[in-house]
Amino acid sequence: MNTLITIVGPTAIGKTALSIQLAKQYKCDIISCDSRQFYKEMCIGTAVPDEDELNAATHHFIQNRSVFDDYSVGDFEKDAIQKLNTLFTKNTTQIMVGGSGLYVDAVLKGLDYFPNVDPKIRENLNQQLENEGIEVLQQQLKELDITSYNTVAIENPHRLIRALEICIGTEKPYSSFINKEKAPRNFKSIKIGLNADREIIYERINLRVDLMMKNGLLEEAKALHAHKHLNALQTVGYRELFEYFDENWTLDFAVSEIKKNTRRFAKRQLTWFKKDKNILWFDYKDDLQNILKAIQES
Repeated sequence: MNTLITIVGPTAIGKTALSIQLAKQYKCDIISCDSRQFYKEMCIGTAVPDEDELNAATHHFIQNRSVFDDYSVGDFEKDAIQKLNTLFTKNTTQIMVGGSGLYVDAVLKGLDYFPNVDPKIRENLNQQLENEGIEVLQQQLKELDITSYNTVAIENPHRLIRALEICIGTEKPYSSFINKEKAPRNFKSIKIGLNADREIIYERINLRVDLMMKNGLLEEAKALHAHKHLNALQTVGYRELFEYFDENWTLDFAVSEIKKNTRRFAKRQLTWFKKDKNILWFDYKDDLQNILKAIQES
């Protein structure tokens, strides 16, 4: 039977390293479902696997798009399922890794269907976000769809605008399209979660941000500053440095905000994944053999 082993957990926990170990063990490929690593212009700030890691196993969906491409979670679901169908003809076990819970669920469970809406609605909402701030849009969603207001990550501009454009474009609540019947999958799913004490996660995040700055994140963000309005760039690590380039913040403060917002992101990731009772959790330093045994017994 086809089996997809998915590795989840907070950012900087060691998912990439474990995915490579498992890919070597099963002699298979790795599907990346980190929604920030799709973009070739965003390398340092998204902690893309380094050259040695990329050479250690065949990766898919790493830096395969441009920030100028319009690429949605629905596009990824379709592309990932198509790629998996091909890979399963060569090996009935494959690995998927990533911290983007929505993208993981899109592959494992399928997405809810949403009608197409006029793209001008999103343009207007993006303009409103820039002119009036996120709180105005949050209030608008609260009035149009209180259920989505309480369940969508409303501090994420992309998710907030997505919910709003559906409400406005269809004149129906975004939440009314959620949790409909999905297309069945042709594989068994095994989910492995990596975790650590909060202090360790935060320490690893702080060290990673320092390393990113040392490796040239400032220069990478500077090259993208002119395009800061793009959805792909509404991302921790870039937004904060754009504030520095706009002379709103000092560099030290921007870096401290990257660390703080990355820690918040890790907390949201864990909140998302902890809701899934089918994930088998391991400490980030756990022995590979213990993980392999759990996979074998699943």
